[in-house]
Formats: sequence, structure tokens, C-alpha cells
Amino acid sequence: MKSVWTSVLLVLLLAAASASLIPSAEARATPPAETRSRFAALDEVRLLANGLLQLGQSLREFVHKTRSQMNDIFQKINIFDRSFYQLSVLASEIRDEEEELKKTTLILQANNEEVKSLSLEINSKVEGILEERSRLQSKVGGLEEQLSSLSQGLVTSQQLAEIGTLREVIHSQEKSITELLRAVREQSDQLNDQRLQINSLEKKITGNSLAQETVKTPDSLTPEPPTLTPYEVTDFRNDLPSDCSDLFGRGRRVSGVYALKPTNLSRPFMAFCDMSKDGGVTVIQRRMDGTVNFDQTWQKYEDGFGDFQGEFWLGLKKMHALVAHGNSILRIEVEDWKLGKRFVEYNLHLGGAESYYKIHLKQPMGDLPDAMTNQTGMMFSTKDQDNDSHQDSSCAASYTGGWWFNACGDANLNGRYVSVRPKSRGPERRSEIQWRPSRRAAFSLRSTQISVRPSSATNTFSSSGQTGTSSSSGQTGTSSM
Repeated sequence: MKSVWTSVLLVLLLAAASASLIPSAEARATPPAETRSRFAALDEVRLLANGLLQLGQSLREFVHKTRSQMNDIFQKINIFDRSFYQLSVLASEIRDEEEELKKTTLILQANNEEVKSLSLEINSKVEGILEERSRLQSKVGGLEEQLSSLSQGLVTSQQLAEIGTLREVIHSQEKSITELLRAVREQSDQLNDQRLQINSLEKKITGNSLAQETVKTPDSLTPEPPTLTPYEVTDFRNDLPSDCSDLFGRGRRVSGVYALKPTNLSRPFMAFCDMSKDGGVTVIQRRMDGTVNFDQTWQKYEDGFGDFQGEFWLGLKKMHALVAHGNSILRIEVEDWKLGKRFVEYNLHLGGAESYYKIHLKQPMGDLPDAMTNQTGMMFSTKDQDNDSHQDSSCAASYTGGWWFNACGDANLNGRYVSVRPKSRGPERRSEIQWRPSRRAAFSLRSTQISVRPSSATNTFSSSGQTGTSSSSGQTGTSSM
């Protein structure tokens, strides 16, 4: 640039010199009277040269300024290139990690199937041993009758030897049964751990690939979930725990499926015990992935349905048997799509089948705002058993799922499962799992769990069934992904 400006200045000087020489040549032919005009022309040339010099200086400053701006632009472009490269590397790492998670999930699922088959085999062996034990006990009974009939006479050595042999066989069979039952419990615990690992990996994969539009879950593909048989226990001992809290008090700390026998029932049933809480709770309902359709009939809701290892409803009959003593706590736990967890607990009184399992709730406590106040004193309703207070339609048919509907209420944890919150506000929105403490506050839920446990406080339910005031008075806005 310096050479260019130097050339420009030389041209201007030559022009000024030539202009000064031309008037001096003409001065030889002109009279002295024109000398003043010649000096005036020289002044104009000097002014022109000064103007050109100032213009050159301005151009030089403009060039310097433009050059600094271009340097800043180049630096920003370099920063953008580096950031784009880092994002590309991060996206590649996320894709690789997702592939690894999928492979690990497949391996765990295969292991899960293998453990399930082994557990079924062990169960079949246990059933065979129990049958053999029954036959041996009948033989022992016959021998004891013979022994009593011969009590006044002498017993032959052969009969005594036979009785001793049978007692030894029974003793060995009881040991085998105990060992097999221990193996079954260990296999059940292993199955629970495998399922928790699979669910954790599936949540990670789902979190990386969730779409922003509403996606229906496959519950419509399984309209008839398996029924949880009311009495499916072969162990009729009188020392079975009455509920999961009683089981916790006996030293069990592993969550899983156990045989329970409430004091007001003559036959036991199976239930899922959540031992992660202090004291242990009996799980009544669990929603987590939408694999079970909860839009079922009255009979299904009475007996129970689903899968203890996934989603299920324990059954109104069993729920009533667990809380019939009167001092019980109903605990509701929810998780939204941002993995935020909340809970609320109520003092619970539940009527029997003659009252259509009318529910009374009092004194809500927890960080989940109360949405069940409008349901207290209501009977349970399903799509084929309308017990709500709505005059024109059935809430269970409109909102799907069985619940203690009022008209139609602000809570329904047995509604249709959707993977993200729908954008519409029509019937599709109403049929989802909902917890609406107020008109301006609602929760779009990813998972729910309803459980019961005995209460240490005295039950003060009245016939009116009015509820207390929620301890969570703050209004919470809509929670969705």
C-alpha cells in the first residue's frame, strides 16, 4: 500500500511542476501585466494538491479500518468452525453411546428370558415336590391311624421301621422344599434387578429419541391384560404376613412379589411389596410404559389385572382386605416427563363391595398438590358400572379407565397412557392420565404408583367423608416435556 501512495504523490507533484512550467514559458510571450494571474493559478494547484493529500490520508484510514474489521470476521469464522466441529464430535459420541445401550438392552433382555425360563422350571419342580409331600403326609396319616388302633397291642418292628423311614423322607422333602423356595426367591430378586436395569436403559434410549409430537402407546394392542388371580397361593400357613409392612417388620428388605394373608381373609393372595420406603408398602397400582390397557370392566378392576413385573392393578377386593382394619394411609407417587418426582399421602377409609368401594380421604400431606378432594365420598366407576355423579354421561366411558369419578373430577391415574402431553384440548386430552389440582395447574405424568400401608395415627373418619386442607398450598404450573 505504501508504494501505491508514493506513486500517487509523485504523479501529483509532476502535475504541479508541469503546471508551473507552462505559465513560465508563456511568460516570455506575454506582457508583465499577467504575472499576477500566473501566481493565482499556482495557488489553485497547491490547493488541489493539498485536497488530494487529505483525500489520500482519508483513504488510508478507511483501508486500515476495513482491514481490522475483516480480521475480526475471520476470527469469528474460526470460532464458529471449531464449535461446529465439537458439536459434530459430540453428536457422533451420542450415537455411539445409543448403539451401545441398545446392544446392552438386548443382552439383558436375553438374560431376563433365560432367568424366567429357569424360574418356571424351578416352580414346576416345587409344585411336584409339594404334591409328593401331600401324598407322603396322607400315608403318614394312614400309618398314624394304624398306630393308634394298635396302641393297646404291640407294634411290629417292620411297622416302626416303615414309620421311621417315612418320617426321614418327609424331613428330607421339607429341606428340599425350603431350599427350592429360597432359590425361587433369589431368582425373583434377580428378575427384579434385571428388569430395573432394562427399564433404566430403555429410559435413557427413550430420552435420546423422544419426539415432540404426541405418540400413542401400545396399550390399544393389548385390550385384555392378564387377570391377577385373586387366590393363587398354595401356601396356606397361618403365619403369613398380613401386608408388606408386616413383612418389612419380619426383616425382609427386597422389593418383589410375596404371599399376603390379611386377618379378615381365609385365603392368601400375591402382591408386590415396595421395600424402598421406610416400613414397606403394598402396591395397588403402577403405571410406567403403557404396556397394559387400563380401560377394563368392573370385574377386572375387582379381581386385578396386569403384570407384577410391569404395569398392574392389584384389585379392589384385595385393596379393601388390606385396609379393612380402618387405620390406613394411601400414598400416591407421580413422575413427570422432566423426571421430577412428587408424592401425596391421605388418611384412607375404603368401603366394601356393597358400597361400590366408596372412598374417604382426609389430611393430604406431601409436595404434590391435592387433586383428590373432589373425589372423596365417591364410589368406584368403570365403563360398564357407572357410579359417578354426572347426570348426562359416564365419566369412565368418556375419560377411560376405572376411578372414583365425581363429575368427572380432576384426577384419573387409570386413564390412557400417552408418551408426551397432547397438544389438543378435546376428548383425546381428557382421556390421558391426569392430576389437576386446579384449573391453571396440571401435571402430564410419565409414571404413577398407588400404595397403602397401616397408619400409626388414630383413624378419625366420619360418615361425611370431608377432607382436610392440603399442606401443599403453592400453585404449580403445567408440567410437560
